[in-house]
Amino acid sequence: MIRRTKIIATLGPATDEADMLEHILQAGVDLVRINFSHGKAQDHERRIAQARAISQKIGKEIGVIADLQGPKIRVARFQAGKIQLLADKRFILDAALASDAGTAERVGIDYKALPNDVHAGDTLLLDDGRLVLEVEQVVGHEIHCLVKVGGELSNHKGINRQGGGLSANALTDKDREDLSVAVRCGADYIAVSFVRNEEDIAETRKLLNTAHSTAGIIAKIERIEAITNLESIIHASDAVMVARGDLAVEIGDAEVPGVQKHIIHRARVANKAVITATQMMESMIHSPVPTRAEVSDVANAVLDGSDAVMLSAETATGAHPAIVVAAMARICVSAEKQPRASTSKHRIEMRFKRADEAIAMATMYTANHLDIKAIIALTESGSTPLWMSRIRSGIPIYGLSRHIITQRRMTLYRGVYPLAFDITQYTRDDVNKAAANELEKLSLVSTGDLVILTKGDLVGKHGGTNALKILQIGEIY
Repeated sequence: MIRRTKIIATLGPATDEADMLEHILQAGVDLVRINFSHGKAQDHERRIAQARAISQKIGKEIGVIADLQGPKIRVARFQAGKIQLLADKRFILDAALASDAGTAERVGIDYKALPNDVHAGDTLLLDDGRLVLEVEQVVGHEIHCLVKVGGELSNHKGINRQGGGLSANALTDKDREDLSVAVRCGADYIAVSFVRNEEDIAETRKLLNTAHSTAGIIAKIERIEAITNLESIIHASDAVMVARGDLAVEIGDAEVPGVQKHIIHRARVANKAVITATQMMESMIHSPVPTRAEVSDVANAVLDGSDAVMLSAETATGAHPAIVVAAMARICVSAEKQPRASTSKHRIEMRFKRADEAIAMATMYTANHLDIKAIIALTESGSTPLWMSRIRSGIPIYGLSRHIITQRRMTLYRGVYPLAFDITQYTRDDVNKAAANELEKLSLVSTGDLVILTKGDLVGKHGGTNALKILQIGEIY
């Protein structure tokens, strides 16, 4: 059975080891994530170059996601590296304190506007909610807090305001510099952290256009404001990510499962790709076996319709990168065997505005009601395979394109498998046979199989898909 849900693996020190990157690609990775919150530009450039080289070596096209850090609000550094916060004691977050002068009584913060965003009575959550401070008063650049839940606090741990409401822009100066690096390295997607609204996406789009980049934009949903503005953010983006770490801190962990399902549903309705991320297989950072809860978490993300599931520290710094990828792939395949994973009523009551979208929907309806072995979509931009992938189905969609950018973009789409195919090398009379032969050559179909082929009458025109044809492998086309 071909796995339809895609796997994203974060690269890091653990994948720098000899041959490990090749092992995880062979184990099932479809896209690699470069986390710009850690490391230097040289590290990111090297890892992307290595991933591209190994991709070519093994003959498997992969996508590259550049994940910008965003305005991650953190404490600065402590003189001793860490302190112990004691419950019912007072502690000060001091925006004017030197970045390396933290003590047991106070610490600096990297977001200098934080004193303007909080008020007496607010709850601040540090280190992903492990530590809890209650704001008693704000005095100039100092936030005076009472420790409600104590524990160890070390350098650069994150700060969240419970309930959201921080005014920090999604793109920082660092993000703009990192975006330039990502564009220079040919990233296929830019993931924007802590998105608040569609204007954050528009700003990123403008920067990409200025840099002459066609990279897609992934909006990371991790702020409470993003939930409020979800529809406009989805429509402004190319894909969304359910970033459950900071989202859980802002809205409360009990709310996350329901919100996750809502985000996935709304993204699919809008014909956008959606990623589920954060702590999916976290125990496998150290263990070679996932917990039963992690297996259920990944399976439910698949059943909800996620295009991709993502690994973070599990592959970036974990002890078993290839084993965790193989485990995630196994879980995805098993979940996809369930009937609900291959049945769909997506947009069945809706009218379509474009001919190519109508062709995509008609293709999937026909494929799901006829003994079709594969779908061949000749595509310039990848839009038709994306629309097809919104319909739940067990039938593989092969996106054949002459554009390497389109091939890599399609690596994110559920059930879509990109193949290099230059339609301009064939006459109109020969192109059907050539495309079918490409799949037969790769042993993806056999003589006698029925396949559906979609294409446009005008070769090389974006948005031009206007034809659907049912072919039998081995027959005259």
